[in-house]
Amino acid sequence: MIVLQLIVVIALAPLMLGVINRTKAIIAGRRGQPLLQLYYDVAKLLRRGSVLSKSTTLVFLAGPAIALTAALLASLMLPLIGSSAPIAFTGDFILFVYVFALSRFFTTSAALDTGSAFEGMGAAREVTFACLAEPALLLGLLALARLAHSLTLSSLLTVSGPTWRTASAALVLIVASWVIVLLAENSRVPFDDPNTHLELTMIHEVMVLDHGGPAFGLVLYAGAVKLFVFGALVAAVVLPHPANTAAHAALNLAAVLVIGVFIGIVESAMGRLRLVRIPQLLITATLIAAFAVVLVLK
Repeated sequence: MIVLQLIVVIALAPLMLGVINRTKAIIAGRRGQPLLQLYYDVAKLLRRGSVLSKSTTLVFLAGPAIALTAALLASLMLPLIGSSAPIAFTGDFILFVYVFALSRFFTTSAALDTGSAFEGMGAAREVTFACLAEPALLLGLLALARLAHSLTLSSLLTVSGPTWRTASAALVLIVASWVIVLLAENSRVPFDDPNTHLELTMIHEVMVLDHGGPAFGLVLYAGAVKLFVFGALVAAVVLPHPANTAAHAALNLAAVLVIGVFIGIVESAMGRLRLVRIPQLLITATLIAAFAVVLVLK
């Protein structure tokens, strides 16, 4: 089960980014990148050499490796291709949140390891916004835990089917909050623009400017897996959960790609927010999730 889910995530994660880029290209009336562009990019980067600064240490290379490992570990805690996740235990939803915190710690540490003030600026922004995004994710999980009467992530995410009839308002608030978190955690518009190189607007991209070759390939792949995992998390709350394992897996994976289309539409319809507005939107996401907790505690 673990190996099969890992294969599915590794094989399909870059496809979600391809769907986003193709959606944006279609809306803009452009030909755009091939759907499998990220696969080609990562394969090319893995064949290249790396140039490392003399000021860097092993932390610089550990950042991309741990980011990818953490994202894959988090994916194993979701019921993507079955009714239960390959890794499941009581309280695992807290580990799920802080696996990404561990990834962020090493990513920002790798940026600081270069000694660049520019990358340090991006690292400071990254951890600041993460402090505002994590409460929204955790509060949403707590609301689901109350509805499921369980502390296992698999149970939290499979309870949503029948619960839509009795607690639809709370679930709508959770989904709305998590969509904001998804965009923020994955450096998407309106929080960040993955294609920008403007000094005053860069957040995530500025932290990996010194990475190249295989290390940068791991950065890109880790970002794709993280986006896929957050997409699957949101999809699990929205979707029903058929008993048939194959239907469950197909429905989950299709929903993740639909979320990719949604992200492409959002990025085509609006621009990046001013930096001072980002904390306001993240606090809004936390308040929305807090209202969901209040509703389920009634």
